[in-house]
Amino acid sequence: MNALPVLGKERLVSIDIIRGFALFGIFLVNMPAFHSAYFLKSLYGIETDYTGTDYWVDLFFTLFVDMKFFTIFSFLFGLGFYIFMSRAEQKGLKMNRLFSRRILGLLIIGGLHFVFIWFGDILHTYAITGILLLLFYKRKIKTLIVWATVLLFITNLLFGLMMLLPNGIIAEMNESSKQTYEENIDEYVGIYENAGYLEWVSYRFHNEVLTILTNLVFNMLPVLAMFLFGLAAGKAEIFKPDMNHGGFIRKVRNIALFISIPLVIFLALYKLDIVDAGIKSDSMIQLFTSLSGVSLCFFYIFALASLLRSEVWLIRLRPLGYVGQMALTNYLSQSIVCVILFVGFGFYGDVSLTVGTLICLVIFTLQILFSYVWLKKFQFGPFEWIWRTITYGKIQSLKKKDKSVGSITQ
Repeated sequence: MNALPVLGKERLVSIDIIRGFALFGIFLVNMPAFHSAYFLKSLYGIETDYTGTDYWVDLFFTLFVDMKFFTIFSFLFGLGFYIFMSRAEQKGLKMNRLFSRRILGLLIIGGLHFVFIWFGDILHTYAITGILLLLFYKRKIKTLIVWATVLLFITNLLFGLMMLLPNGIIAEMNESSKQTYEENIDEYVGIYENAGYLEWVSYRFHNEVLTILTNLVFNMLPVLAMFLFGLAAGKAEIFKPDMNHGGFIRKVRNIALFISIPLVIFLALYKLDIVDAGIKSDSMIQLFTSLSGVSLCFFYIFALASLLRSEVWLIRLRPLGYVGQMALTNYLSQSIVCVILFVGFGFYGDVSLTVGTLICLVIFTLQILFSYVWLKKFQFGPFEWIWRTITYGKIQSLKKKDKSVGSITQ
């Protein structure tokens, strides 16, 4: 049987819309890392003291955006894995081989992006973690949920361990990190502002890429957890259009909201210094950001899923679906455009959080328009076409054959 991608009417538009929504949130989170020395600050735990409008934008991001959207994206990856594998299985294809090639393609694309464009690439992590999903495809839903819950527990336990250290040790660690940061910040910013491309790539490889790879196993834990939740949702057919799961979707939405409210309140109390944990306040903020990241992730997903059961909202939010259909292309193009804009044109370090957010809104709006126009003529986004060509081992037809043909696989 020919191994061909799923097209057209088999797409789940609601998933495309949720994916587009997630991509927008990811862009908001990533934007400060494109125009300022975010990597070095996060590496050494240095907090930026925002003032004015930036202060409130940062507060909003902390409460409702940070760590909330990569989790959605990860959930959707796990769901997409199930859709891909189950459809390949139904067609009698060698699904493990196909998925392995799919993961290899993602690793190649993500690796190039990681090394030559931007340190914040998540694709290489998804590719390496994604291969583990083959071990779980045949598992029961309950087993998947247990594994995912345990992985999230371990992740947040590691976040919480910092609070068990004596204040004196934490103070010494903070002082050492601050000193190292101050020793490196001028060189780091100087490279981003003045270095040629090859020098910039070489510096990044030694100081960003290798550093991030040392934390790969830890970064894989929450990613795999959300993959498994998405896989479980796929097995339960929660998002299948012809299945009546409206009551369950509303129940999960309400439970996630109920859990999120106190977590966000505690996070706000620590972020606004209303509650003071002293030297451990930053650790408390990190922990509650992580916890609320999971609960709000589920709230966002299931609130949107509930909303999109209405044809009216499906039409209203359809523009997000165009971006979601070309998620890989739009994710990569965000990096390419921003690196050219801020590093190439010399605006690095000169953009505030608020201005960066406005730029993000402009670029994302243009991506919606571009995706809409592109999908009028083509089945796949440019990078989706490359990815699927690697997956199926043959050049894919890019142009639409007729108006009834849709776009890419989930």
